[in-house]
Amino acid sequence: MKNSFLHIVLFLLISIGAQAEVKVANIFGNKMVLQRNQQNSIWGTADKKETVKVTIAGQVHTATTDKNGKWKIKLDPMKASGPFIMTIEGKKNKITFEDILVGEVWICTGQSNMQWSVENSNHSDLELLAADFPEIRLFSIPLVGSPELQTEIRDSSWYACTPESLPKFSAAGYFFGKQLHQILDVPVGLINASWGASSLETWIPRDAIEENYEHKEFLEDWDWRISQFSDQMIVDSKKKYKAWEEAGKPGKKIFPPRDIRTAQNRPANGYNGVIHPVVGYGMKGSIWCQGESNLGRGDQYSDLFPILINTWRERWQLGNFPFYWIQIASMKEPDIEPKNSSWAELREGMSKTLSLPNTGEVVSMDVGESNDIHYRNKQEMGKRLARLALDETYGYDIVGKSPRYQSMEIKNNKIIITFKNVDKGLYAFNSNTIKGFAIASSDQKFVWADAKIINKNQVEISSDKIKNPVAVRYAWSDMPQSNLYDRNSLPVACFRTDNWPIASESKIKAQYRYQFDHSKK
Repeated sequence: MKNSFLHIVLFLLISIGAQAEVKVANIFGNKMVLQRNQQNSIWGTADKKETVKVTIAGQVHTATTDKNGKWKIKLDPMKASGPFIMTIEGKKNKITFEDILVGEVWICTGQSNMQWSVENSNHSDLELLAADFPEIRLFSIPLVGSPELQTEIRDSSWYACTPESLPKFSAAGYFFGKQLHQILDVPVGLINASWGASSLETWIPRDAIEENYEHKEFLEDWDWRISQFSDQMIVDSKKKYKAWEEAGKPGKKIFPPRDIRTAQNRPANGYNGVIHPVVGYGMKGSIWCQGESNLGRGDQYSDLFPILINTWRERWQLGNFPFYWIQIASMKEPDIEPKNSSWAELREGMSKTLSLPNTGEVVSMDVGESNDIHYRNKQEMGKRLARLALDETYGYDIVGKSPRYQSMEIKNNKIIITFKNVDKGLYAFNSNTIKGFAIASSDQKFVWADAKIINKNQVEISSDKIKNPVAVRYAWSDMPQSNLYDRNSLPVACFRTDNWPIASESKIKAQYRYQFDHSKK
């Protein structure tokens, strides 16, 4: 009898100890910023059927966990304010978060030119000395690629912006957020979810690609190469890369070894491991800078990019939240004569996505560096993104859109180009000559053109070499020498008037990083 009693007591103690503590998703924490003027979801886990209580700023909300131990509540909208304390309480424990602000939250996503840090950007020493903004808060999501949906990110923290916390944060994101903070005069939260060398498709859920992208061979090819990949391929690649480095990196560039099964190019990997765990966090919108890993597939970009934006909006359940991006910049040597350009094709692919509501694009080809894909002038990109957001999202009387091609008219041996979004009037920057235009007849052979501004928003294009022109291209180059601007400092966007075939139209499959035996396919 005595032993039985001891067993019962021991069982009860173990049962009590086995009760799960209430937990909250790792995106939430001290110093976080909640989005103002909208409901904000807070979620986590606890025991099944447990009641969880969340309190902040006089609000009290309760939720009962489901059969999987998950809970979620929605806070009532709050005005920009703070600091506040939030408590999350269950049967066994209580979590307290302090120094919470309410303001504007933006997620900063893409690849290396969004990930590029403040400490590696222009005038970083001055920027960091001045980086004392206690109401700008920074959060970086740990970068984990996964072929399966993840529900949680690794533990991370929010930080107030200081010279010590800022150096490795996204430069484009920070310069954008700083402008908003100074002009809106509200707290700003920036969530960095950018991953160098990542492709567009890694940020899209696989089921969204399956349902919305008509070229099934895209995923089929990826599935095949994953099935053929092995640990031995990584070992061999490491040896090859090390030998190349030790030899002084001769000849053709060799890329560092990468496990394509979990890396940032496989479709959905970035979404699964980085984005999905934070979907639902209250925010105003997203800024994006990506494209270099999709060079050569510009036409495909115009199909996949809208899928990404529509899917994120659908799963975040915040309506058509603002989605603004930095167009791919420029690199390589200037063209001697007009020719095809994978960079221009990708710029065009991005621009086509402006057909979606509440989207915007920042032109960056004028800040690109010929010998470095990572241009340092991130300040200008932050300012242009801020102009766009202040104009389109916050209702300020400021022009955020670059001038864009609207229409053309052929007059004898000349073509008149009319632009939209012109604010103060077009002009040639740093020259008496407008550069960057090319013109062609029906033979589709372009030559450099003369250009003359004939109106606030019109340019006349011609060439002595072309008697019967039918098409014009502007800044259609990897490294365009174009200089047409609006006098508000925004450059005219790259464009073409023709719809002639381009090189990327048939490019569906992603670039191969490793050699595969295609006879097995």
